[in-house]
Amino acid sequence: MSTTRRAAVVAIVVCALAFTVAVPLRTYLSQRSEVREQEAQQAQLQQEVAELQNRKNQLSDPAQIEAEARRRLRYVKPGETPYVVQLPEDQPVAQPQQPGPQQAPAGSWYENLWSQISGG
Repeated sequence: MSTTRRAAVVAIVVCALAFTVAVPLRTYLSQRSEVREQEAQQAQLQQEVAELQNRKNQLSDPAQIEAEARRRLRYVKPGETPYVVQLPEDQPVAQPQQPGPQQAPAGSWYENLWSQISGG
């Protein structure tokens, strides 16, 4: 075989090997990035579980439950006088008015229709 044919055969073999390796390499790299994402998500979820476990341990104390009920639900013991101080920034935001039923225009429907068509 001549040198040109050998070079062509070697080039074909190298290309075949490159294509054979390219697909598994691409799959490996994409799976590796997915594994990193899943590990990050797992670490975040473990941190969240630890925070929730800590909160659960805090709420197992009756004094903590009482303090939470007093703060959030404004519970008071019998005989206590509750006071609520409202500051200007504590005022609730006014809700937009919801459209209610509209008043029917005076007159019959055909008169209203004629006045709308005639522009008067």
